[in-house]
Amino acid sequence: NQGLFKGTIEEFVQFNHERQKEVLKSYDISLNLFGASSLGRPAEIHRQESIDFITKLYKNGHLVKLTTSQFYDAELGVFLNGRQAIGQCPIAGCSSERGYADECSLGHQYMPVDLINPRSTLTGKKPEMRDVTNWYFKLDKFHDLLKLWAEDLEKDPASRHPVINSIREFLEPPVVYVKREQFSLLTMIKEKLPEYSLTDENNKPSITLTFNSVEEREKACLVFAGNGIRYRTGKTLVPFRLTGNIEWGVPAPALEGLDGLTVWVWPESLWAPISFTMAYLESQNKGMDTWKGWWCSKEAQVYQFIGEDNIYFYGPAEMAMFMGSQGKNPSFDVPEGELQIPKLVCNSHVLFLNKKASSSGEIKPPMARELLDYYTFEQLRAHFLSLGLAMKSVSFQPKPLNPKANEKDADPVLKEGNLLSNVFNRAIRSCFYTTQKYYDGKIPVGDVSPEILEESRKTILEYEKLMYKCEFHAIMTLLDTYLRNVNKYWAGNIRQAAQNNDANLRARSRIDAFHMVRTATVLVHPIAPKGTEMVREYLNLDDSFWSWDRIFDNVYDFMTDPPHHELKFLEPRIDFFLKHPSQIDPGYQKDTAV
Repeated sequence: NQGLFKGTIEEFVQFNHERQKEVLKSYDISLNLFGASSLGRPAEIHRQESIDFITKLYKNGHLVKLTTSQFYDAELGVFLNGRQAIGQCPIAGCSSERGYADECSLGHQYMPVDLINPRSTLTGKKPEMRDVTNWYFKLDKFHDLLKLWAEDLEKDPASRHPVINSIREFLEPPVVYVKREQFSLLTMIKEKLPEYSLTDENNKPSITLTFNSVEEREKACLVFAGNGIRYRTGKTLVPFRLTGNIEWGVPAPALEGLDGLTVWVWPESLWAPISFTMAYLESQNKGMDTWKGWWCSKEAQVYQFIGEDNIYFYGPAEMAMFMGSQGKNPSFDVPEGELQIPKLVCNSHVLFLNKKASSSGEIKPPMARELLDYYTFEQLRAHFLSLGLAMKSVSFQPKPLNPKANEKDADPVLKEGNLLSNVFNRAIRSCFYTTQKYYDGKIPVGDVSPEILEESRKTILEYEKLMYKCEFHAIMTLLDTYLRNVNKYWAGNIRQAAQNNDANLRARSRIDAFHMVRTATVLVHPIAPKGTEMVREYLNLDDSFWSWDRIFDNVYDFMTDPPHHELKFLEPRIDFFLKHPSQIDPGYQKDTAV
């Protein structure tokens, strides 16, 4: 916090927690529990679950006690945590901006001694290496089970291929790349190296040495370093560190007399959702073991939405630890009652004005709170859903924050929002106003046209398929087509009814249009909850309106007495989906209060 916050670290965490909660509320994101691993009752449960989880892995034989070198700032007399030592990632081909103590900004894992050109962020000096002992999870021993998991992912149509490709890279054998010009030095020390196989492809600048295990590769790296041979390591599974020595961390269990350790933040974040499930169920007066119905049942499915740079942790590391919790001989076919394998929904990066931005990098992204000075939360929800991050990184280009934007240019962020505030809004208002004018505020009763029922049915089934596959950008395209068809159908029939003074066509148009509005309202509800809840309110219907079990029902099926069911009166110029004040009033002044 750059010394700007006056208070304890607990107060700082609480301060940020409350701010984040307010932002989530501003975006109409409602959570059963917004917990933190260091605050309140969820923290107490999480501390106990951390001890229980690590102890179970230990008893199952999946932990190893390793003494490794850790960065130490001699000037300040302190060990450096993961982000206090920075350098260059040693993984060959890595394009990350920076490497930290034992992982880079893209999630590659390595031993601290392999970090290239390390320096302390506290003093700027090169840190020393001092031995520390910690508990590690034997991740490399789960190679065969993780290979089965990767093969299963390939069969799942909902899996995203970048996730599979990234996981496959970590399942490669332990390799070292040595520059071709140093081959003569390599031949001089080859007798000192563990057994390896050599691959020499003439078109590549490096020679590849493949070792039988991570341990043998580490021995080889020490030989290379001692003889002045420059090298880079490849991605592979390495022991996953569970503990550290950060004094404010979650306490680790004392095993084999190794006490006073805390849990490294990454592993505890992997089982923290289990802790929070326990905390929520307890708050609802449910038994503590009821969490297993969500995490240990084959009838349940956990989805985890992550960024691409966290695949290593939520992929191989988490899946292997969950499998390891079964016992000494875990199975990929997880038995009922044991931790099931979650589904990963991985997204690429959101760029800002075509550049990678992060809170720890040089280019800072706009904060979620700041964006509400220019857009409604429903406009932002619709836009971010449409970006197609399942396939590639996409640039976020808000016109008000783009210094290169031309005044006459359209704002890219408003494309999806305009579908709601213009197209869908117009269809709903027209249905209500004409019903008030011709039918005394009651929807004319009749059968929906077969072609309208069929189009709605196809749209619903495609929507459901896309939701299953988590192809959210395609959902926005689907809704764009359906909502425009509502307006197209409505406008054409109403124009014809007016020209011919055809009361039957006018009634038919209302019946069909209300069915399409009913269908569209339910499909849009997860994207724009406030506006669609307002539609339900004006339809004078209860919450069963949202039931997916009744998604094919028409609007009359929700009315107790359809011929006499009155809609709530819609005043002139009422909008269901609003524009931001700044988009309406050129003189709008944003609220700058903090």
